[in-house]
Amino acid sequence: MKQYLDLMRHVKNNGIRKEDRTGTGTISVFGYQMRFDLSEGFPLVTTKKVHLKSIIFELLWFIQGDTNIKFLVKNGVNIWNDWPFQNWLKETKQDKEYSMYSQAWRDKMKEFIERIKEDKKFSDQYGDLGPVYGQQWRNFQGIDQLNGLINDINKSPDSRRLIVSAWNPRDIPVMEKSGLPPCHTLFQFYVAEGKLSCQLYQRSADVFLGVPFNIASYALLTMMIAQATGLKLGDFVHTFGDAHLYVNHLEQVEEQLSRRPHALPNMQINPLVTNIFDFQYIDFQLNNYDPQPAISARVAV
Repeated sequence: MKQYLDLMRHVKNNGIRKEDRTGTGTISVFGYQMRFDLSEGFPLVTTKKVHLKSIIFELLWFIQGDTNIKFLVKNGVNIWNDWPFQNWLKETKQDKEYSMYSQAWRDKMKEFIERIKEDKKFSDQYGDLGPVYGQQWRNFQGIDQLNGLINDINKSPDSRRLIVSAWNPRDIPVMEKSGLPPCHTLFQFYVAEGKLSCQLYQRSADVFLGVPFNIASYALLTMMIAQATGLKLGDFVHTFGDAHLYVNHLEQVEEQLSRRPHALPNMQINPLVTNIFDFQYIDFQLNNYDPQPAISARVAV
């Protein structure tokens, strides 16, 4: 994963200091691109341990068209919790009582998540993030983009319109409920010589925390669609708009840049699943993943 470390180093060395909606502050560049040959291994960062379970369940959640965190938290995935929890605190006028990331805040978060798991009325009201990725992929103003994409790859593999967009201007104001509009906004597939490639355009990228997840997620999506359409693996191309490092992640960035990447692991997918909508968590097995220790950092909400 030299490509990822090169991105991180480029932003650190060449980025411009900018303010942001969270008030944290970033070092940012505009415009960057990475390319991964998926036949060479699964592009999961090895210079720190990445929680693959969260990546797989989140991707399955998107594919299902789900927008409620209940599916995620019932499967032990907590990467989307901060936004609906903070929204609930604000709506119930409790946000002044709990300093973000304090122990009291964390304890209250646990109560919130238990209610999401057990109380359907509560989860329907406070666990749903609005028309985010899953809805846009599967129901973009009544259009199932993901299903249409699969059909188009099968029928017209040379098409230049093999695109799924999560950026729906009508829904952007509503998406504020989730905390922010879609960061990974649009992806396009390309078929050549029997190989499937994918390019993602990401308008905004948290390079330290988010990008390792994004790389692995879209690489896995490409693998799943390739299997569903009978194609071999090509490249995953990751294109960025605003790629940034939060200033409170810079110590962690230095630690990660001091490490040397290990060999890429291999992802094994159940060959019996040929419909992308039939995949389950047990259909994925990662082999030979040798990561270095995790490096923790706080997400900017």
